[in-house]
Amino acid sequence: MARVTSEIYVSALVRSAFNSGGFAAVLNKGAAEAGAIFILWRKDFSNLELIGPAPQFAYDGSPKRLFERLLNGADDVAISAKLEKERSYDPDIWIVELETITLPDMIEIAKLSDS
Repeated sequence: MARVTSEIYVSALVRSAFNSGGFAAVLNKGAAEAGAIFILWRKDFSNLELIGPAPQFAYDGSPKRLFERLLNGADDVAISAKLEKERSYDPDIWIVELETITLPDMIEIAKLSDS
């Protein structure tokens, strides 16, 4: 089974945020087929979290998308710096900003071990 394209995934993510009473905006539109997706989650005005693609070793062969928490409780400056660094590696990234109370169910955080 093929993985859903980045463009379709982001579209569903935005719709999910609005359906739950939240807000979403695409800040940077990346490659339609397979651009990496970064999520700037504003839980409230002072609590920001940056979520990005999980490392390849976290995948078990299924087509689902997995994410990891990159920065939690960071300020706008730190998050902007991290996103600019990611964009310098890959200019085709997607950046989606969410303002929701909880993360949408479709964002699955990988369970990464420290070993």
